[in-house]
Amino acid sequence: MRNGPDGHLWHGPMELALAQARAAAAAGEVPVGAVLVDGATGAVLARAANATIARSDATAHAELLAMQAAAPARGGRLDGCDLYVTLEPCAMCAGAIAWMRIRRLYFGAEDEKGGAVMHGPRFFDQPTCHWRPEIYGGIGADPAADLLRSFFRNRR
Repeated sequence: MRNGPDGHLWHGPMELALAQARAAAAAGEVPVGAVLVDGATGAVLARAANATIARSDATAHAELLAMQAAAPARGGRLDGCDLYVTLEPCAMCAGAIAWMRIRRLYFGAEDEKGGAVMHGPRFFDQPTCHWRPEIYGGIGADPAADLLRSFFRNRR
């Protein structure tokens, strides 16, 4: 893993994802944010924050919500799109990323307990995985991890 392809500007989208994570924390949700961009133009297609409590839906993860928001306008798949998320995706989200055919996945903090990209099942390394995005971990990891630590510290 490296911090991004040569010349690719990831700072702006990850800052937007961090803003979504802060909004999630302010709403009492686990602070995870996601931003989906058109890989060719850099245009933001969707942004979302975790909303599992607000929606009473354990599957309302930020990355799923962002992908669901953008998919209808692009015919149901997200070929050529890049996803920025503040936390390593879980197995459910990794599966959705594969089905949506995300071009590049950028994530912030690693998740040793629930992550499925660098940890746990390592979803994209499995021979049964039909689509593998380019993966760039550690993008904005420190502020993302700080948000999570602060959120859970305040809840204990």
